[in-house]
Amino acid sequence: MDVANIQPDAVNLPGLQLSSVGQFFIPASASLQERRPRTLKHGDTFAVFDHNGDVISGPGSPEGIFHRDTRYLSHFYMTIGGARPMLLSSTLRDDNATLTCDLTNPDLFDGTGKMVLEHDLVHIRRTRFLWQGRCLERLVVRNFDDQPREISIELAVDADFADLFEVRGTERGNRGTRHSTITSDHGIELSYTGLDEYRRSTSIGFEPAPEKVTAQQAVFRLQLQPRQARSIFIEIACNCEPDTSPTAAFFKGLRDARRALRLSSSRAAAVETSNDIFNEALRRSVSDVYMLLTDTPEGPYPYAGIPWFSTVFGRDAIITALQTLWLDPAIAKGVLGHLAANQATGVDPVADAEPGKILHEVRYGEMAELGEVPFRRYYGSVDSTPLFVMLAGAYLERTGDLETLRGLWPNIEAALTWIEDYGDRDGDGFVEYGRMTEEGLANQGWKDSYDSVFHADGTLAKGPIALAEVQAYAYAAFNAAAIICRRLDRRELASRYSARAAALQFAFDAAFFDEALGTFVLALDGDKRPCRVRSSNAGHALLTGIAYPERAEAVVRTLMEPSSFCGWGIRTVPSTEARYNPMSYHNGSVWPHDNSLIASGLGRYGYRKEAAKVFEGLFAASTYIDLRRLPELFCGFRRHRAQGPTFYPVACAPQAWAAAAPLSLLQSSLGLVFEPENTQITFERPVLPAFLDEVVIRNLTVASGAVNVALRRAGKQVTVEVLDQRGGVRVVSVN
Repeated sequence: MDVANIQPDAVNLPGLQLSSVGQFFIPASASLQERRPRTLKHGDTFAVFDHNGDVISGPGSPEGIFHRDTRYLSHFYMTIGGARPMLLSSTLRDDNATLTCDLTNPDLFDGTGKMVLEHDLVHIRRTRFLWQGRCLERLVVRNFDDQPREISIELAVDADFADLFEVRGTERGNRGTRHSTITSDHGIELSYTGLDEYRRSTSIGFEPAPEKVTAQQAVFRLQLQPRQARSIFIEIACNCEPDTSPTAAFFKGLRDARRALRLSSSRAAAVETSNDIFNEALRRSVSDVYMLLTDTPEGPYPYAGIPWFSTVFGRDAIITALQTLWLDPAIAKGVLGHLAANQATGVDPVADAEPGKILHEVRYGEMAELGEVPFRRYYGSVDSTPLFVMLAGAYLERTGDLETLRGLWPNIEAALTWIEDYGDRDGDGFVEYGRMTEEGLANQGWKDSYDSVFHADGTLAKGPIALAEVQAYAYAAFNAAAIICRRLDRRELASRYSARAAALQFAFDAAFFDEALGTFVLALDGDKRPCRVRSSNAGHALLTGIAYPERAEAVVRTLMEPSSFCGWGIRTVPSTEARYNPMSYHNGSVWPHDNSLIASGLGRYGYRKEAAKVFEGLFAASTYIDLRRLPELFCGFRRHRAQGPTFYPVACAPQAWAAAAPLSLLQSSLGLVFEPENTQITFERPVLPAFLDEVVIRNLTVASGAVNVALRRAGKQVTVEVLDQRGGVRVVSVN
């Protein structure tokens, strides 16, 4: 991500306001864990609501309806008789299609203090979803009193049209023009023209027509007999024409939205286990991944996370595609195609772009268009490019789809050229990074906080910096290129890339492995001094196989010792290190995606029991988390019996690579390997974590065939049974 720091702030609840925040920082005033927001997404639109289904305005508030990096609705506050309803429940469907909030009235009084309606007599159900740039809602009000009631429902609305970076805390000296609000009997239109001369509008339609409409509020007065219910339909359209009938739009959109989700997720293999709680976590993981998918001209692409990163990120999407490759290869194909279509072709210092480099981030908001932030089309990540080639090789090995790789080869070759030329800034064989302007990201690996790369005494490293995991990705990229070249019958080129990988492996071992640390150092600084810091980065050397086999035991031991493995997962840096802080973003926290990649590496070197231990820790954490949804990260405090993990205040949830982590961890534990050329699926030394006795996987595809299989614990072994077989698939179990 592009987070440099987190700044503290205070919430002012009575006025529903949040104080201002520092430039370019995500505000920590509104703890997402404390607020437990409800999120929805479709395409380039996402929404953050509170538990009541409201949007509470105020500087620093993360709530609202956002479209293409602009907040199109910043306040949406429902009252009944002038009072906020009481929450009964608030839940998302298992497939994330709709948000449902059940509410009831509090005690209501007239102006003299006389009670006019006792609590819990009126039930309000809000059902809401996003579809094609619109938020559609049905509000059902039912009277459970034994006498007729006149119920007043008030909806206060506003739109600040803030750029997402403003919402995150960036202060702007100038803004565009907010236009006068237009009202009609059936709706409200809010609009704004930015300094980029682009007009943005929010159209809010109601059916039936409210009794009263002003620039800030719609008021409904409902006459309800005992047990009678009335419905109000609301359509909020972001920069698009509203439907003439919000009622018809609601039912048609609901049908289409659910159908689209079913269609996309039907590609995936289905998993069911002996643990009902884990089944809930898996369903949420799959639903989150598919909710975050956005259709692009090149195919499905997972946006990184809500609320701060609901857009194209190169690194995040590639890793998510790797994590879900066994489940649904179409995601990887879409990611490869979209990133290839947006690969850099020239040098642009402001964008940190160089020929062959793969995207870091794309933004569509006013500030990006004006260059107030550098992320309009930004390439400042050192790892996206080798990860792109790595994914291409993994996709070929998973699917055998040579034609797609043939079409991508010019992009793969350009990425490899970047790795060897621009990426290796000083010609020492390692890939380094350093921003081209002061506006770019200072650190350009996945741990991109300003203080995430440091020496043993805590001193920050100066660049250009060569990160341990980036060398591992480059090694994997060269090996992947060799495999692709052999399949394309480019033998000489394949031999060159194989030799390049071997040379990098030798140089990496000599420069990065530290006998005294018992692991690979975090990085080399600009003077080639090793940053002698233990970190989770070393686990990525196991992921790609760059670590020599004789190094694996020491690296695994270091990763799994109590200073590093806190019980919930492996910390980004262990408690032994100078900058360790379990509440920091990158220096002691636990990231699910990081752990899933490390677990894959543990499995690669035969440490499946350790992989299962990581799996168990993250699953245990999910049992304490709302909706069983693993967040972007949580704090790295030590696990205590009968207590849950400590949450990180502004962690995104859902986050694509966190959502995909349980899926990846399952593959690592089962040792799942695909051989499309032989139409074969292999389970290499499968291990079930302690909380699972059985795993059933249906519609597991390879080449043109598919199987249903069951894996069961049998003493210390795991047996594999084929339940159904189509297309001549061969299933092999190796113990």
